[in-house]
Amino acid sequence: QVQLVESGGGLVQAGGSLRLSCAASGRTFGSYYVGWFRQAPGKERDFVAAVSWSSGTTYYAASVEGRFTISRDNAKNTVYLQMNSLKPEDTAVYYCACGPPYASRRENDFAYWGLGTQVTVSS
Repeated sequence: QVQLVESGGGLVQAGGSLRLSCAASGRTFGSYYVGWFRQAPGKERDFVAAVSWSSGTTYYAASVEGRFTISRDNAKNTVYLQMNSLKPEDTAVYYCACGPPYASRRENDFAYWGLGTQVTVSS
């Protein structure tokens, strides 16, 4: 069992930056892929980015490619999402998730989820 806790959300102006953190407890991420998803009001939850905990391989949604960077700190058992050049359309609740031992963009493949952190980007 893995417990995930997100932090780092907040209110920022368009063009600004935030860094989200996802800390795991209960066990390490091991061979899992760890991802970030987001859900805007009235919309479905969408994939944002993911990283292989073992290899460090990363992949992104097209909408954030070049602006967001996902990374991991093995010593701290933590995954980060650095978000730069933020836009109002990035406003959402951001969720950390982990679970599959393979690359996936499908939320159903991720078994463990945090409670989310709100990111609001003002214009």
